[in-house]
Amino acid sequence: MPMEINLLCAMMATYFINVPFGYVRQGFRKLSVKWFVAIHLPIPFVILFRHYFDVGYEIYTYPFMLFAFFMGQFSGKKIRIYKMKKNDIKV
Repeated sequence: MPMEINLLCAMMATYFINVPFGYVRQGFRKLSVKWFVAIHLPIPFVILFRHYFDVGYEIYTYPFMLFAFFMGQFSGKKIRIYKMKKNDIKV
């Protein structure tokens, strides 16, 4: 497969693995140990995706992978906030 398709697949996998971690992270106090674990625990999966999709570690891939990582965390956070507001739970 072309490198661009592999990068896109790795980005999607990175995004989707980070959504649940962002969701859980929203429930923890900022800068606590659990908060840091929720951010850093998916990193081995990102490394696995880089190898599985043969993306490698070229410098131009980092902005794309970082974008997917943090957008997954951000989306999970926003989903939790939306659900809590929908159920009238204090955020």
